[in-house]
Amino acid sequence: MATILYRLGRWAFRRRRLVGGVWLTALLLAVVAAAVAPAAEDEDLSMPGTESQRAFDLLDERFPQANAQGAEARLVFQAPDGQRMTAAQHRTVVEDTLDSLADGDQVASATDPYDTGAVSADGTIAYSTITYTADAVDLTEPTKTALEDAADQARDAGLTVEIGGSALDADEALGGTTELVGVAVAAVVLVLALGSLVAAGLSLLTAFVGVAIAFGLVSALAAPLGLTSTVAILTLMLGLAVGIDYALFITSRFRDERARGRDPEDAAGRAVGTAGSAVVFAGATVFIALVGLGVVGIPELTKMGLGGAGAVALAVLVALTLVPALFGFFGRRVLSRAARKATGHPTPTAADRPGGLGARWARFVLRRPAAVLLTAGLGLGVVAAPALGLELGLPGDESKSTQTTQRRAYDLLSEGFGPGFNGPLTVVVDMSAAAKPSDPRATTDLVARTVRELDGVASVGDPVLSRTGDTAVLTAVPRTAPNSGATKDLVHTIRDTVSGVEADTGAAVLVTGTTAMNIDISEAMSDALVPYLTVVIGLAVLLLTVVFRSLLVPVKAALGFLLSVGAAFGVLVAVFQWGWAADLLGIEQTGPVMSLMPILIIGIVFGLAMDYEVFLVSRMREAYVHGASPGEAVVSGFRHSGRVVAAAAIIMISVFAGFVGMSNPTIQTMGVGLASAVAFDAFVVRMAIAPAVLALLGRRAWWLPRILNRVLPNVDIEGEALSGRVPGPATERDAAVPRLPLGRR
Repeated sequence: MATILYRLGRWAFRRRRLVGGVWLTALLLAVVAAAVAPAAEDEDLSMPGTESQRAFDLLDERFPQANAQGAEARLVFQAPDGQRMTAAQHRTVVEDTLDSLADGDQVASATDPYDTGAVSADGTIAYSTITYTADAVDLTEPTKTALEDAADQARDAGLTVEIGGSALDADEALGGTTELVGVAVAAVVLVLALGSLVAAGLSLLTAFVGVAIAFGLVSALAAPLGLTSTVAILTLMLGLAVGIDYALFITSRFRDERARGRDPEDAAGRAVGTAGSAVVFAGATVFIALVGLGVVGIPELTKMGLGGAGAVALAVLVALTLVPALFGFFGRRVLSRAARKATGHPTPTAADRPGGLGARWARFVLRRPAAVLLTAGLGLGVVAAPALGLELGLPGDESKSTQTTQRRAYDLLSEGFGPGFNGPLTVVVDMSAAAKPSDPRATTDLVARTVRELDGVASVGDPVLSRTGDTAVLTAVPRTAPNSGATKDLVHTIRDTVSGVEADTGAAVLVTGTTAMNIDISEAMSDALVPYLTVVIGLAVLLLTVVFRSLLVPVKAALGFLLSVGAAFGVLVAVFQWGWAADLLGIEQTGPVMSLMPILIIGIVFGLAMDYEVFLVSRMREAYVHGASPGEAVVSGFRHSGRVVAAAAIIMISVFAGFVGMSNPTIQTMGVGLASAVAFDAFVVRMAIAPAVLALLGRRAWWLPRILNRVLPNVDIEGEALSGRVPGPATERDAAVPRLPLGRR
C-alpha cells in the first residue's frame, strides 16, 4: 500500500499540470451538470415493509385521483377578539379571498370552510384547503405570490391569516452566515496549525474542489434519483469536514519530510505513502459506515448515506492526487517561514523535538493511566445519562420557528380544532380479498364505530369508497398532538382493536397517515439499530485489525466510539428535548429527536472517529514496529500527530457547528449531534481514554494470534517498505531508531 501510494504521490507531483487539469475539468463538468439539471420533486419519507407504507401503496393503487394532486396550502383565518368567523362581514372577506385564488393557473380547487364545516366549535377559527396541479417545487413565483397576496387581503380586512401546508415549503438555502463562520474558523485553525497561509489555503482549496464536484453531482442526479436537499447538505457537510482534514494530514507529513531534508518530489511521495495510507483506511471506515446505512431499509437514509460516502470517496481521491500536485505548484511556499529560511538543511520539526504539548500530555497520561481512564469514562457517562430519556419522532410544522407562517398556522389549527387535528390518522379498509362477499358500507360502518369508541379518538369522518367499492378510507382525529406518546399508544390500540373486525369480515384494516408513518419509522429505526451496529462495527473492526495487526486496539476503538456517541445523544436530549441552551443555539421549539438521527449520527461519527484512531494510532504503531517501547510509542504518536489531530477535530467541529444556524430541524439536529460527538471522541476518547488503555495494556495491545498474523495481508500503513526500497536522504533520527521485523510483536 505505502509503495503504491508513494509512486502515486510522485507521479502526481511530476504530472501536476495534467492532474490539475483533470480535476479542473471534472469541477467544470459537475457545475455545468448541476446548472442544467431539472429541479427534483419532493418525496415523502417511506419505510417499505411497514403497515403504514403498505396502506400508502394501497391508496396509490385504489385512489389514484387523490394522489394525482400536487401541493396543498391551508389558509387559516381567525376572527378578532370577541368576534366569530360566522359573522356576515368575515364570511364575505373569506369568500372574496378564495375567489381571488380560484382563477390561478396552477390552482386545482379551493374549499369553502362554510360548506365543508371547517369552522371551529367556538366559531373563532376557520380554514380553507387550496390544492394545486403542481408539486411544491414546481409552483411558480406568481402562484406563491398570489397565495400570500390573498392572505394579506384578508389581513387588511381585520382577520388574522396564516398559511400552512406544503405550498410555501422550500429547500434549505445554503451559504448562510453560520456556515461561513464555520469555514472561517477552519481557515484560522489551519493557519495556526501549519504556520503558512499558502499551506492553509491549499487544504481549503482542495476540500472545496472535492465538495463542489460532489455537490454538483448530487444536484445533477437529484431529479432522476429523487435526492432531496438534505442529501445535498449532508454531502456538503461531510465533504468539507473530511476534505480539509485529509489534506491537512498529508500536508503536515509533507512538511515534516521536507524539514528532514528530502527533496520535494520524494517528500510528496512519502507523504502520500504514509499519511496517504492512513487517509485511505480512514476514508474506508467512513465509507463503510455510510454505505451501511442502507441496511436500515429507509430509502431516504440510504440516499443520504450514499451521497455522503461519495463525498468522502472524492475527498480521498483529491487528497491523494490533487494535494501532491499542488505541492509542485506552490513549491517552498507550502513550508513554514522557518523551514524556508533553512535553504535545504534539515531542521527539527515539532515532531522531532522532545517536548511539545502533545508529548507532555501523553507522558502525563502514562503516569496516571487508571485515573485518566476513570475520570474520562465517568465524565462521558454523566453526559450520556440524558440519552436514557431519548424520544424519537419526525419534525413537522410544529418544530418550525414561531416566526414562520406555517408554524403559526399549525398553532391556530391546534387551538381551534384540537392538538390532534394536525396529525390525523388514515384508516384504510381493504375488502378486495375478503373470503365471503359483504356489504362494503356495513363493513366500513363497523370499522368507524369500533375506532370511534376508543379512548383518545376525537372524531372519525365519514367513509370514502373507491370507484370499485372494494376499498374505503376513514379519517380519525386523535385528541393528542402528533408527537405525543398518547398518540403513539392510540395507533397501536387501533391496530389491535380492528383485528377483531378483520376476523369477522375478512377485510384488511390498515392504519396510516403521516403520524402513523412517523411512529412506524421510529420503531423500525430502533429495531434496525443492533443489526446496523453489528454490520458496521464488525466490518470496521476487521479493517482496523488489518491496519494495526492487533485485536485489542480495534476493540478499544469501537468501545470508545460507543462512549462518545452515547454522550452525543445525551447532548441531543438535553438541547432538543429539555431545551438546555436551546435559545443560545437558535432552537425555538423542543420536542422529540428526529427518528433518523441515532443511526445517521452513529454511521457518520463512527467513520470519523476511526479517522482519528487511524491517524493517531498509526504513528504509535510506526514507532513500535521501529523498536520503541509501548510507552515511547504512545508519546511518539502524540508528538507526531497530536497537534494535527487536534486541529483536524476543531476544523470538523467548526464545520458541523456552522450548520446549527440553519432553520431546517433535521440539519440543526445533525449539526449539534455531529459537532458534540466529534468533540467527545477526539478530545476525550482518542486523546485521553485511548492512551490510558494502551498504557495499561502495554505490549499486549499489539498482540495478534499467529494464525491471523499469517493470514491477514500486510498493508504497511507505516511505510516500512519505503525505508528499504525508496531512495532518499535519511535523518539522524531515522538511523538512530532500530527496526523490528513487521511480524514481531
